Amino acid sequence: MSNVGILPPWLVLDPLLRDWLLEDIGRGDRTTQSLLSQDAIEGQAEWIAKAPGVVAGLPVAARVFQLLNEKVSFEAFAVEGEYCQQGQVVAQMHGSLAALLIGERVALNLAMRLSGIATLTRQYVEKIADLPTQFVDTRKTTPGLRILEKYATQTGGAINHRMGLDDAVMIKDNHIAASKGIGEAISRIRFHIPYPLTIEVETETLEQVQEALHHKADIIMLDNMPLDTMREAVQMIRLENSHVKIEASGNITLETIRAVAQTGVDYISSSAPITQSKWLDLSMKIQ
Repeated sequence: MSNVGILPPWLVLDPLLRDWLLEDIGRGDRTTQSLLSQDAIEGQAEWIAKAPGVVAGLPVAARVFQLLNEKVSFEAFAVEGEYCQQGQVVAQMHGSLAALLIGERVALNLAMRLSGIATLTRQYVEKIADLPTQFVDTRKTTPGLRILEKYATQTGGAINHRMGLDDAVMIKDNHIAASKGIGEAISRIRFHIPYPLTIEVETETLEQVQEALHHKADIIMLDNMPLDTMREAVQMIRLENSHVKIEASGNITLETIRAVAQTGVDYISSSAPITQSKWLDLSMKIQ
């Protein structure tokens, strides 16, 4: 199983990568620039996986080095989304030693973070791989890293939920409280949003599910519902409007995801792959 997420153009990513490089470099790399006064000194390095996991972020790492020196070559030995073994060489780079050393930490940090997310995402996806339910990420992301973290979940096999507040309408519990009910919230929002934005409503009870159906929500989220209640909600929605999509969310774990999928929901969303993943340990060795 190998998935490749879609990265935005470098026009979008380059300012972020430059800022992260500047954060690390500060007023200059005292160590590297003292040792290597000439950018013309070239060398070779390789990246080794120190633990097994799903690789993600190698194109981003390559770009980090190339922003420092465009002549640096970066050859990936692992495909994005591929499961690598401990001790496996996942990439090799050649070019300016100064660029390799100065860019090492930023490039590794990004690849390790993204690979960790992809690895945990893959574990969730595999739990329900034989079922029609699809696994979805959330907006619980690290500020500044959302584009890349969601790329990593996609590479791990998940589907991206909305990237930002402007992608779709999601009426959550606090919106419902602020607008005095689901029906009022849907009516007011539908008047303002452009076609073809969808409206999703977060529900916690069967009464709220019925209200969301009555006011023609496009997607109904079943949030933190017991399994028996969730099954009843799914049956209610399917009987009344088979076109409405159903999402389950709240306290989804590797132990519970399959039982939730078996209720018949279309999607299961969870922030766990981003908020609970462990970085995949990678190291760079100059050869």
